[in-house]
Amino acid sequence: MNKRAFFITGTDTSAGKTVVAAALIRFWQQDGARVAGLKPIASGFELRGGSYKNDDVEMIKAASNVVLSDDVINRYAYRPAVAPHIVAQQNKDKIELHKIVQDAEEALTKVDTLVVEGVGGWLVPLNGYDQDYQDIKLLAESLNYPVIMVVAMRLGCISHALLTAQSIMASGAPFAGWVANFSDPDFECREQNLAILDERLPVPRLFDMPYAGCPKKETEIINIRS
Repeated sequence: MNKRAFFITGTDTSAGKTVVAAALIRFWQQDGARVAGLKPIASGFELRGGSYKNDDVEMIKAASNVVLSDDVINRYAYRPAVAPHIVAQQNKDKIELHKIVQDAEEALTKVDTLVVEGVGGWLVPLNGYDQDYQDIKLLAESLNYPVIMVVAMRLGCISHALLTAQSIMASGAPFAGWVANFSDPDFECREQNLAILDERLPVPRLFDMPYAGCPKKETEIINIRS
């Protein structure tokens, strides 16, 4: 099996990147493949059972069927639930993109498919306000993996999705497709919103992720289009 890797970004914080990443990891395991995920940067850790845990990191680890070291899965772990560049500056830390790329390359030697999840939206800063400004876009460019954009299907999603897609296309990063994540159970006019996004976005919709409150089997959740 050829090695492959994907980068998961979103239209905003809480767009559903981790839910989609975990679903993809499990889906690609169905043919017996070794599949794992990385969450290189995460903020918001809680003390549980004597150690600090982050929900996104734990979900990625639980979905993976290959054991990777915690440092490779999540190199930059920040306890406060704030933007990573802020807490990194407070800690006099610097997020170094080349180290994340090295972690991904190491992980790829152990898996068939790798899923790397970003943090926040496409243009979230990673290093502050000096001349060494870096953001998620630059991380995606450094990895050069096909990008999958998660769109939170809620009020305002059309503009958020089109602006994010426009920036991804302008960056030159390979753009694989997008996922509609129905995170709001009360979201109205679903089909009309899907229709205009299907028409206006430059890449195909790969699958729909139903509202998490609707129990479905993994094979029902994922419907990857050919």
